[in-house]
Amino acid sequence: MVGTVAVWWLATALFHIRPLFLPAPPDIVSAFRRQPAYLLHEAWATVTETIIGFGIAAAAGLGVAVVLAASRTVERALLPLFVALNSVPKVSVAPLLVVWLGFGPRPKIFMVVLICFFPVVVATMAGLSSTPAELSDLVRSLSASWWQTYVKVRLPWALPQIFVGLKVAVSLAVVGAVVAEISNPNRGLGAVIVLSGTSFDTPLAFAAIVLLALISVVLFYLVASAERLLLPWARAITG
Repeated sequence: MVGTVAVWWLATALFHIRPLFLPAPPDIVSAFRRQPAYLLHEAWATVTETIIGFGIAAAAGLGVAVVLAASRTVERALLPLFVALNSVPKVSVAPLLVVWLGFGPRPKIFMVVLICFFPVVVATMAGLSSTPAELSDLVRSLSASWWQTYVKVRLPWALPQIFVGLKVAVSLAVVGAVVAEISNPNRGLGAVIVLSGTSFDTPLAFAAIVLLALISVVLFYLVASAERLLLPWARAITG
């Protein structure tokens, strides 16, 4: 990271690149120091939308995946529909969400849900379908019910794969929030990027982008830390 910043800074100095086109790291720091309260306030709006949307998508994705994995008929009926919905470019849906849900945080939260939902569903289904046959035979020989098999065997075995989906989804969650904020630039760091672009304040736009990157990294490692705390045994069986 330090090397990347150093090369970036050196390139802007050697080639005399104007801040309008590519600001140097000190220009970005100056932009942040110029309006710290404004940037942090908009960053908090983006974080709130991202966390709420990610939480809804995670809960809904886990529930839907359990239903799909439990019934082959339901999976064949609904999975193609989810694949088709996921293939729709989310940028094209963003303006419609404003029409349907109005201005404010709701369309942005819904966009986060749309982007995060499918990775959680796919990863959870993969985890629930990967239970070793010998474990299934063991619980069947012990007369375990369907519910006991799910809770005590299939779900714990699927947890590492579920967390893979959650880590992918939380990285995409910030992207979803920013896409919606750019289409509806009234709050959030996406709005900062749009408004700074119209005023040709490129360092301020880069300051917002750096904050978005930091938010993504922090959220990703929070989910990764939760995985380490909740699944200390996962590395032992996979490594």
